[in-house]
Amino acid sequence: MTSPSLIRVMLVDDHAMVRQGLSLFLDTLDDIKLVGEAASGEEALGICALVNPDVIVLDLIMPGMDGVTTLRAIRAAYPQIQVIVLTSSKEHELVRAALQAGAISYLLKDSSIDELANAIRAAYAGKSTLSPGVTQVLIGGVGRAPIESILLSEREREVLKLMVLGLTNRQIAQRLAIHYSTVKFHVSSILSKLNVTSRTEAVALALQQHLVN
Repeated sequence: MTSPSLIRVMLVDDHAMVRQGLSLFLDTLDDIKLVGEAASGEEALGICALVNPDVIVLDLIMPGMDGVTTLRAIRAAYPQIQVIVLTSSKEHELVRAALQAGAISYLLKDSSIDELANAIRAAYAGKSTLSPGVTQVLIGGVGRAPIESILLSEREREVLKLMVLGLTNRQIAQRLAIHYSTVKFHVSSILSKLNVTSRTEAVALALQQHLVN
């Protein structure tokens, strides 16, 4: 019987060799269990309901249903599943589209296998991971306000710090003893001031530019 402590992972990539290599690696880990594989977005959606993964490792460049469309569909149908993008592209618009669609992490395929394993563990805990090259793409995005011109209130910095720690809006509300809707307002304000479209981007920018301690 599978231990409930195991992190259940599904791989989605149209290259069989990539899936085979990742499968062999994941089989060596004591806390992670591979429960499914899919070669396309369409196949992934059908398998999700059968294998109930905790984390999906998803390529973006696939024939048929592309990765971002697949990501949106998975997050809409199974919001409890965390999705890690593992792809070869760090094109700015694709990175932002994936994060906006709900990816918790974005790794490049030149990442080490240990980095992938740690990203899976972090995603399971609700925390984001970005490859260094992806972080640089986001920080260097067109239209980014100069860091010195970003004025966050004291409360917004408190909220941002808890976002960096991986807390959800409800957990932040409990930690700061404020209303859930107030947290949502602060998060929206933070994203606007940082000129980002997702929590993952906000966290990446906060860490890169030392916006919080």
